[in-house]
Amino acid sequence: MIEPIFTLALNTVDFKPFLALGLTIVFYIALFYMGKKGVGFGTRTLLALVLGLIVGLIFRGNTDYVGAFGRIFTRLISAIVIPLLFFSIMSSITSINDTKKLKSLGSKSVFWLLINTAFASMITIIVANFLKIGKGFNLVLPADYVPREVPSIVDTIINFFPSNIVQHAANNEVIPFIIFTVLMSIALVKLNTHRKEIAEPIIKGVHYLNKLVFEFIKPIINLTPYAVVSYIASAITRDAAKDMSALVLVVVVAYVISLFQMYVVHGTLISIFAKMSPIKFFKAIWPAQVVAFTSQSSIGTIPVTVKQLTEELDVSDNVASFVSALGANVGMPACTGMWPVLLAIFSINALNIPFSTVDYILLVFYSIVVSFGTAGVPGTATIAATAVLAAAGLPIEVIMVLAPISSLVDMVRTATNVTGAATAATIVDYRESKSVI
Repeated sequence: MIEPIFTLALNTVDFKPFLALGLTIVFYIALFYMGKKGVGFGTRTLLALVLGLIVGLIFRGNTDYVGAFGRIFTRLISAIVIPLLFFSIMSSITSINDTKKLKSLGSKSVFWLLINTAFASMITIIVANFLKIGKGFNLVLPADYVPREVPSIVDTIINFFPSNIVQHAANNEVIPFIIFTVLMSIALVKLNTHRKEIAEPIIKGVHYLNKLVFEFIKPIINLTPYAVVSYIASAITRDAAKDMSALVLVVVVAYVISLFQMYVVHGTLISIFAKMSPIKFFKAIWPAQVVAFTSQSSIGTIPVTVKQLTEELDVSDNVASFVSALGANVGMPACTGMWPVLLAIFSINALNIPFSTVDYILLVFYSIVVSFGTAGVPGTATIAATAVLAAAGLPIEVIMVLAPISSLVDMVRTATNVTGAATAATIVDYRESKSVI
């Protein structure tokens, strides 16, 4: 009696999802030990793409349990956006020290850094839409995904401004939260000018908490290869080859846009607003570009950028140091302008989401505002993309689908960011001497 029941149970239970989960866990163990052996983050993320393809092709349609890992990662990455923005923005603004400096050097620096981001966002929208990036890609979303609602332009503008800051944080409503944080930061800078004994401990606390947040973020970002296996395995369809060609196109487009931004846009800005030969400028900052490309860290490149600006281009020490450091936290045209917008358009085309001209204008605005709260360390593009997609009401799951190629793009993104900071520093130094913006 027991044997027939056991046999019936074996025949009725589908073991494929469990086998898929088992193979995924084996791959996770392999990725873990590769990390212990010193295999690079980018290499492991690319390998994760291959491993995800293997699981997806073998167990197509039986990856529900595997997909759970990716969904957990999505929740974790969403959870860190608000605290990162809050402490990163406050740390950046309060480092300016006084209101006079905030009004003059600070305003000029922020203006030119954000101009870079705006250009990168607009160029990406034009190129990505012309090439229909993401069209035909099978983007699989969780069953509980809620499509974005399209508010009126009046409601959109009103919703930019904070009302219940706790509710904004809980709902990942980044734009009103950023505006609140900027206003709070400016108030703290003003307080520091006449009540230093009160403001100084708060500012120090903000800087310490900013460091704490980054320590908290590191292990979450390090989970990216595992999430990639999960998402790619869940996304595999009969059109896998077509999907892969779409990913390759994204890499090519990202490099083309970044190089155009780096040399054409920045070169034009240098020529017009700093009255300097672009050839002279690029020859001077070439060492910084190389370091940025190889290290993939804007912050790590700051000493080289400052050295090249001061020694080769005669930019003042104060401006070079200030703008280079600020540019590693604000602006960053490739990480906060190009990449988040490229992912947004990818998801819009893949899911056939209706998007109006006003929506695209707002997308540029979101990328500019979010660039206030980024930082030049590996993983920045993921955080920035999460914030921009959340602000635009688009699915953040696309970030993990494109995470493997993000590693390939990160080198040119960092070089573009550093070039943007050097461009802003050179222009600000020239405009300061002329006392214009």
